[in-house]
Amino acid sequence: MKKLIIIAVALGFAAALNATAGDASANWDRHCAMCHGKDGKGQTKMGEKLGIKDLTDAKVQAGFTDDAATKAIKEGLKDADGKTLMKPFDSLSDDDVKALVAYVRSLKKS
Repeated sequence: MKKLIIIAVALGFAAALNATAGDASANWDRHCAMCHGKDGKGQTKMGEKLGIKDLTDAKVQAGFTDDAATKAIKEGLKDADGKTLMKPFDSLSDDDVKALVAYVRSLKKS
């Protein structure tokens, strides 16, 4: 009986992790891909207009922290003149944002 409970708990955690990964991918597609591209390279019409960096580049990824990415997602980004570069996605939960940051990190190519 004890083994059954342990297995059930482990499967529950695995399912939760898969759901989070799926939600992050769906959130990326819904909120980010229009500018950053499905692959994160920023090679979209809007991405090129805004000069979005290639999130698959290890050097680009090394240039920001998870905290900075979280802040950008929650608060958005503005340029030096106050022009909005990225709108805030304040409707996302903290868990959604954390999963989205992990998703961005997963885009990095070696």
